[in-house]
Amino acid sequence: MSLDVTKVTARIGARVTGVDITRPLEPEQVAAIREALNVHKALVFDATGLDDAGQEAFARHFGDLTTAHPTVPAVEGAPNVLPVDSERGRANHWHTDVTFVVNPPQATSLRSITIPPYGGETLIANAAAAYRDLPEPLRRLADTLWAEHTNDYDYAVPDEAIDAQEAARRSQFTSIRYRTAHPVVRVHPLTGERGLFIGGFAQRIVGLSVPESRKILELLQAYVTRPENVLRWRWSENQLVLFDNRITQHYAIDNYDGLPRRLNRVTVAGDVPVGVDGKESYAIEGDASHYTTVAAVAVGA
Repeated sequence: MSLDVTKVTARIGARVTGVDITRPLEPEQVAAIREALNVHKALVFDATGLDDAGQEAFARHFGDLTTAHPTVPAVEGAPNVLPVDSERGRANHWHTDVTFVVNPPQATSLRSITIPPYGGETLIANAAAAYRDLPEPLRRLADTLWAEHTNDYDYAVPDEAIDAQEAARRSQFTSIRYRTAHPVVRVHPLTGERGLFIGGFAQRIVGLSVPESRKILELLQAYVTRPENVLRWRWSENQLVLFDNRITQHYAIDNYDGLPRRLNRVTVAGDVPVGVDGKESYAIEGDASHYTTVAAVAVGA
């Protein structure tokens, strides 16, 4: 096995070479990739020759797949593949994928399909490094907090500023309303690292008012998005990025003048998050059983 892992930045990201992800992987290769993901949080692969079925097969090495999304349609004929297409909207806000359900995906794979000639980068942030950066008093506070996540989130855009197409997309996104309480500090089930588990779908701290919650969430979020904690990935054709959705956030930058941009996303079913006190996340509203199974936590899972 000639797997080679080369760091991209000090705190997050690595290129992986010496493995052909268009072919079935050996157990030793899967274990090595999982270990690299635990360490670097986001991995970049050459995906030349990979199609939707190949992307699904690659992601399936790490667990059961979710369907494309709880409310948004999949690629036709590929129920596990979500088109992240600029023509269907732009998710230019920091978030962790699908945290409004009780067991968000453990890992996300994105494959470049159409890349604009400039812009269109994806930012990926290391939430474990953010937690370590917190001053001790803030860390102790964060350890005790829970946040309510929902897909009916605050877009911070006045209703009159959106057109009919965008209004239809939002209506589809919230066609099933989800609310889930997660620990603000999540313990990674494989590494034991603590990470800030917040992002754009986290709308309120349990037990606090919305204005109070926003101040605390903004304060903690500022540590996640510190430049030294962020990988800014400039896409090329035929690339696949795999990132650990348990302990990262990401942001697709809308900086390409409306030119076509398309990635295909496949996600791996996750476990129920656990806080530092050992308590699990719990659903408040919405059934996501059609979207994802609940992954059992095991080394290599």
